[in-house]
Amino acid sequence: MAISTQNRIPKEAFTLRPSNERGMVDLGWLKSAHSFSFGQYFDPEHIQFESLRVINDDFIQSGKGFPQHPHKNAEIFSYVLKGQLEHKDSMGNGSVVKSGGIQYMSAGSGVTHSEFNPSQSEDVRLLQIWLLPNVENESPLYDTLDLTPEDKDGKLKLFLSRDGREGSMRIKSDADIYAATLQGNQNIEYNIFDGHKAWIQVARGSLRVNGQTLTAGDGLAINKGGGIVLSNGQDSEFILFDLESRH
Repeated sequence: MAISTQNRIPKEAFTLRPSNERGMVDLGWLKSAHSFSFGQYFDPEHIQFESLRVINDDFIQSGKGFPQHPHKNAEIFSYVLKGQLEHKDSMGNGSVVKSGGIQYMSAGSGVTHSEFNPSQSEDVRLLQIWLLPNVENESPLYDTLDLTPEDKDGKLKLFLSRDGREGSMRIKSDADIYAATLQGNQNIEYNIFDGHKAWIQVARGSLRVNGQTLTAGDGLAINKGGGIVLSNGQDSEFILFDLESRH
């Protein structure tokens, strides 16, 4: 059913998080932009959005990465946009996820892991995202999923969900998470239920959401339920988070 003009969420319910206002980190081997407070970057106005706690836009130099480090009670996934990312953890898992792939880890009662760029010639770019769990201290787990270009071409592809439907990985957080690409005259309509909010993170390119223009690196908080129309994509790739309100 098409979203009526009356049901479209007005721009007044949007809060833009501009790309150039994110916290910037440059360690040489790692260049990262933080949408929310993380590490040495602290911004009291941007701690989290509902259960969404971390969005880091990372570029990792060839042969470099994060050595073994611990996590507990966090839902973490990496959305690989370019290159490849190697994962090893204390559960015995090991994998290399390439562009278009997603690795997901539920830290639960505790896990250690490392993430490296195994290439000796190419940087890897990824979005590393953390969400707060809806249940704590369960056994940790790890999973991966590969998305094809066709999976998300002009449509929302569910890849993490509360219930594991439609071939998605099941996440222990009150969130459904989609990926999509948008180009030219493609349109996507999506309805956010009452009691839910949403966040759109633009990985690359540009698009419009109910007339609001977003460009690469922008985040858009959608603070009420209703309909959204995603349109005017120019080489656009983005992630949409449908989040149950915690208030």
